[in-house]
Amino acid sequence: MSYTELTQEISANIKSMRDQSPDLIKSFNSLSQAAMKDGILDAKTKELIALAIGVANRCDGCIGFHVRTLVKMGMSFEELNEVLGIAVYMGGGPSLMYAANAVTAFNEFNHAE
Repeated sequence: MSYTELTQEISANIKSMRDQSPDLIKSFNSLSQAAMKDGILDAKTKELIALAIGVANRCDGCIGFHVRTLVKMGMSFEELNEVLGIAVYMGGGPSLMYAANAVTAFNEFNHAE
């Protein structure tokens, strides 16, 4: 699986959804912006949390989008491994499989730049 292709495909499908349900997508985007804006926690910390939840919930799209953003923010492989440890702790064996997918996404996006 290519996370670059997966995120591009999801983005195209969301664009189609936006054309059909603009209020839904606008509301989701507003929620995302409100949740991710800097506060007590900075944007990178919030992205790390979102990645851990995406892994624990076994969401490849979430992994792709959050890893891509975190790579752009300068996430190190060590930071990735720590957040994946928390995700596996919270999600068990199935999350371990998706944690491995997050490593694949990191390697893909990290070498794409």
